[in-house]
Amino acid sequence: MVIKPVIARMNLILSRQRVNGEFVRKVVELSGENIYACYQCGKCSSACPFVDKMDLLPSQVIRLVQFGDERVLNSGTIWVCSACFTCRAGCPKGIDIANINEALRLIHLRKNIDHVKLNKLKRTDLAGFPQIALISCLRKYSS
Repeated sequence: MVIKPVIARMNLILSRQRVNGEFVRKVVELSGENIYACYQCGKCSSACPFVDKMDLLPSQVIRLVQFGDERVLNSGTIWVCSACFTCRAGCPKGIDIANINEALRLIHLRKNIDHVKLNKLKRTDLAGFPQIALISCLRKYSS
């Protein structure tokens, strides 16, 4: 499996408005983590058992959030994280990246982008799906 990088080049214009912006505040509020405590030692990335399946390293996710870069929401890393807390165990600052990834997933899902379109599914497929799974999927992945 080949993973394409979400952010090929990290061209980013830093500004006070971006670093102290609504996106960063929302991640801090939802995760309960002090993202500014991270000093990019990389222990989280070296400890993560799923890092080979990620398009961004856990430390890169933190850095992009610190910079207020919302492109991190398009990363597969936030979905690959299994919340095993290995990153937290290795972090000298005790930052729980799993909480940050969960916050990023919530922000992404709250954008009300419909990821499931019933009209694109075949009737035969719809008939084969368990009803509870279909309803759960629609609640989670559609507006």
